Amino acid sequence: MVKVIGVRFRTAGKIYFFSPGKFQVEQGSHVIVETARGVEYGWVASGPMDVKDEEVVQPLKSVIRIATEQDRRTVEKNKEKEKEAFRICQEKIQKHGLDMKLIDAEYTFDNNKVLFYFTADGRIDFRDLVKDLASVFRTRIELRQIGVRDETKIRGGIGICGRSLCCSTYLSEFSAVSIRMAKEQNLSLNPTKISGVCGRLMCCLTNEQEIYEELNHHLPSVGDSVTTSDGLKGTVHSLSVLRKLVKVIVNLENDEKEIREYHVDDLRFKPRRRKQKISKEELKELGELEKE
Repeated sequence: MVKVIGVRFRTAGKIYFFSPGKFQVEQGSHVIVETARGVEYGWVASGPMDVKDEEVVQPLKSVIRIATEQDRRTVEKNKEKEKEAFRICQEKIQKHGLDMKLIDAEYTFDNNKVLFYFTADGRIDFRDLVKDLASVFRTRIELRQIGVRDETKIRGGIGICGRSLCCSTYLSEFSAVSIRMAKEQNLSLNPTKISGVCGRLMCCLTNEQEIYEELNHHLPSVGDSVTTSDGLKGTVHSLSVLRKLVKVIVNLENDEKEIREYHVDDLRFKPRRRKQKISKEELKELGELEKE
């Protein structure tokens, strides 16, 4: 076992492990650490804890020092410089006529590098742009192309639920989201209903996926044949998964049919455990929504 602390450098950013070394570090405090990008300023997201050796990427680097008031002022100055760097880079992009959208500018804590984040539809030849920027800032320049999900995470916003976006508040990593999750949860497959601000499938579809899979395991599928508690046979019309209610088209006398609602415990049917299929029409409507 090895003692580590978890450090974040951005809100809802990934947590990296460092050794507290000789320092008494508490959760919520700010520290100066060495990373692959150089010396960085971060805050302790998880306090000292013991983890297995195999869970740590070696070599485990130690905290350089507890952040001081001077370090905090340095970070504030860097944020002011980032605004100017963003403006200058935007002008240079227009000057070189590059088809790219600048998202953010970031100085490393030690000012040894300036990072510019951008989105673009394809590959961009920005070699001349880098040379131009290096002559202005006289430091290392890095241009990093990101996806639309990362863009939304950086910029933030309000979701259709009326709350701040999950990705910009607490989600440290994006999880895989599929159309099948929306199908499993009996949601409308209208792209405007299940896509987020970024235009991709909403990350929150994963929040309830596990419970829906468990509930659906004990329910029939739409179109299945069932026998009701009052001895009628019929076909499943629709489901209310959370309430465990099933609407059934039952066969009455004289070939009449009627839709009735039953609790799942009042039905007999073959247990199902198959993936729900998505029709070609639904896939056509969804278009490229599922693609990253």
